[in-house]
Amino acid sequence: MSHDDAGFRVRAGQGQRVQTPSNWNIANALTMLRLLLVPVFGWLLISGGDSVAWRWAALAVFVVASITDQVDGHLARKHDLVTDVGAVADPIADKLLTGVAFVGLSILGELWWWATIVILLREWGVTLLRFWVIRHGVISASPGGKLKTTLQIAVLIAYMVPLPEGVAEAVNPAWGWTLDTVLVATVLITVATGVDYVARAIALRREGTSRQRSQAS
Repeated sequence: MSHDDAGFRVRAGQGQRVQTPSNWNIANALTMLRLLLVPVFGWLLISGGDSVAWRWAALAVFVVASITDQVDGHLARKHDLVTDVGAVADPIADKLLTGVAFVGLSILGELWWWATIVILLREWGVTLLRFWVIRHGVISASPGGKLKTTLQIAVLIAYMVPLPEGVAEAVNPAWGWTLDTVLVATVLITVATGVDYVARAIALRREGTSRQRSQAS
């Protein structure tokens, strides 16, 4: 989908001109809400320490923020509210939310630092790739992208759940071993989708450069 100078979008292959939606819409508002919830979540998670009440509060904010991600995407697609602002802000909000969760849990000693570092490098690397090729188009979604995101959120929620002492002792080490196994699988899938994004970005940039050269000639 491309834009013309009159504030319309042109649907690729259809020649239809559609009024560009305003940036002030419900989908973008939910994205902004998610951005605002990130520092609140981080503060509750890290400042709460061993407090079960604070941990549950942090988990509740994380879940609400994660739900807004699903809702704003659905609304944007269903009601044609996709905007350039939303296309940039939405993935940044997602990565900030999960990034703060990974870092916070690592600071608390509940999640391996190496896993957090690898995942953050992949996530923000992909964000930089998006900006690198943005004038040539938008990188198409990786086939494993949704699985990667679902696994990350599930792992983070599982690590955040505050188990009572008696329950924690009863399920350990089986619970811990299961979580660690799923975490490793999540890291592997995250890296694999990152490699796929790199390949797609390079192909998109080459295509865009080739198109520009042909137009210039």
